[in-house]
Amino acid sequence: VDALEADWAALLPPSECSYILGNPPYGGSKVQAAEQRAQVKRIADLGGSGGTLDYVAAWFIKAGEYLRQSRAQVGFVATNSITQGEQVAQLWPVLFDRYGLEITFAHRTFPWFSQGRGMAHVHVVIIGLAHADQAPAQRRLFSYDAGDGSPIESLHASITAYLFDGSMLANPHLVVREAARPLHAVPEMAIGSKPIDGGNFIFDAESRKRLLEAETGAAGFLHPYLGAEEFINGGERWILYLAEAEPSQLRQLPEVRRRIAAVRRFRERSSSAATRGLAETPTRYHVTVVPDGPYLAVPEVSSELREYVPIGWLKPPTIPSNLLRVLVGATRWHFGVLTSAMHMAWLRQIGGRLESRYRYSIGIVYNTFPWPEADGGQVEHIGALAGGVLDARSKFPNSSFADLYDPDAMPSPLRKAHRALDTAVDRLYRPRGFSSEVERVEHLFKLYEGLIAPLGFPPAVAARRGRGRRG
Repeated sequence: VDALEADWAALLPPSECSYILGNPPYGGSKVQAAEQRAQVKRIADLGGSGGTLDYVAAWFIKAGEYLRQSRAQVGFVATNSITQGEQVAQLWPVLFDRYGLEITFAHRTFPWFSQGRGMAHVHVVIIGLAHADQAPAQRRLFSYDAGDGSPIESLHASITAYLFDGSMLANPHLVVREAARPLHAVPEMAIGSKPIDGGNFIFDAESRKRLLEAETGAAGFLHPYLGAEEFINGGERWILYLAEAEPSQLRQLPEVRRRIAAVRRFRERSSSAATRGLAETPTRYHVTVVPDGPYLAVPEVSSELREYVPIGWLKPPTIPSNLLRVLVGATRWHFGVLTSAMHMAWLRQIGGRLESRYRYSIGIVYNTFPWPEADGGQVEHIGALAGGVLDARSKFPNSSFADLYDPDAMPSPLRKAHRALDTAVDRLYRPRGFSSEVERVEHLFKLYEGLIAPLGFPPAVAARRGRGRRG
């Protein structure tokens, strides 16, 4: 019997049920079978495209439906992805608002090691749910911060969907929704260039050498091309940038023209109507970001083992790929805040993950981040400390970001520079600073609540008003 298709009330009358316990199957939205995606879409009933919920979310929703007729309590093991990133705003309003549930206890993220052969470990949470009128006054929260795998228990009047204390919020059910633009007056972030070229415009060292041996005139159209892999670990790639090339120039480059034709054919064969439309302009990328000055780059995905996501400046003629997030017009003030412990806490607790790695989302992480208020002197001070981080990095010119930010190999001068910057940014938010990452994210979440709903304005209006704040 498929539990997602069965009528739970027919299997066990709700009046006779006290507990619903289990470890349902997980299954991210991109690895679900078509039948599973259809199940999740139907059960969640979110409308539109149906959302991007993990398979396990459907079990929570089925339990919520069952609890409409029962006073039972629920306890499920689940992937931590349902408490992070875009899924939170899809799943938890259903549980909180549609079914009137509350989190009664929770174990925050910890690694779950499978005993099955060849099975990798996953990061999971354990969540207890009950109707609001059945929930205890004190909710138990278990955090795994001790370093030895043992949990630390704390009691709270409410627990948020992100599994931290919700008692300081006017609305403990608040979730972070993707924002189209920053809530503060800061530069807008964009993804890098996305060619959709079937690999025909991209070269490694050997293929670049062969092209230039055949057509020296192609040299002016080849640009260094960096994605997250090259940015963090080093390595070289190049890309043909032909959007501004004159037809007379291209006529002299038969190998380049052959590649343009291959791009056109690749796009014409796509199952996507939008991509087929791009076949009419084969020399242009799907997304073109070619900055004409220095820009700040943030890798979309980076290891969860690092204390800081590697962030740094690139400059022309380097073209960023769509696996980098790009901030044109950034200053050392912006770099300092973004590379601080405060922003890292927001990323880790609110942002999503790819497997267990950090996934930096523009709409969820950057645009929603509550920037500190600062006067000119404070902005200058943070910029100077950010310069200290850059100076410390420059002392190790042969080390990649992967080397510099390895948790065991991170150089002492760099760690010291980051600590000084962290302390200064912390104190912009609260003079006494913070003793833990959980304290940081709880404080930021309270600020976020104020940003999206000041004076009772609805979120859309609040977001427009918030962009006038100093960032």
